[in-house]
Amino acid sequence: MTTELKTHALQFSALPMEKFAPLFALSDAELAARGMRRVVADSNPGFPCRVSLVDAQPGETLILLNFLHHDVAGPYCASGPIYVREHATPPALAAGELPEVVRHRLLSLRGYDATGMLLEADVVEGSGLAARAASLFTDPELAYIHVHNAKPGCYSCRIDRAGA
Repeated sequence: MTTELKTHALQFSALPMEKFAPLFALSDAELAARGMRRVVADSNPGFPCRVSLVDAQPGETLILLNFLHHDVAGPYCASGPIYVREHATPPALAAGELPEVVRHRLLSLRGYDATGMLLEADVVEGSGLAARAASLFTDPELAYIHVHNAKPGCYSCRIDRAGA
C-alpha cells in the first residue's frame, strides 16, 4: 500500500433500513417496552438519520433507539443511541462522497483493526473528515473507521476503503 490514500478511496456506509422498518408499526407503548421512543423532529439539524445519512426535516417522524453498532467479540463492542427516519432510504454514495449528516458536525473517529480492536482515535470537524480518515487508512492494519458525533457520542456511519 502506498503511504497516501486518496479521499476518493473512502467509502461511507449507512445502516440498512431492513433492521428498523418493522419498528414503525409498533405502538408507542410497545416501543417504550423495548427502550425506544417515537419522536418528531422539531429542528434541522438535530435529528441525524443513520439510514439515510441526512438530518430529518421538522415534522418528520423518527425512532430513537439504542443500537449495537460495533458488534465484535472484545472490549470495544459498543452500542449507543441513534435516530432512524420513518421513510428513510439508504444513500447511493459514490466513493469519496461525504454524507450530508457529517459535513457540519464535530466528529469522533475510531479506527479499528480486522478483529475490532481500536488502533486510532481522533476528533475532527466535518469539513476535515475525509482528509483525516484518508490519513488514518495509511496504516495497513486499520480495517475500518466508525464515525460518531463527538459531543453526544452517538454513532453516525462507517468508513471503509473503497472496493474493500
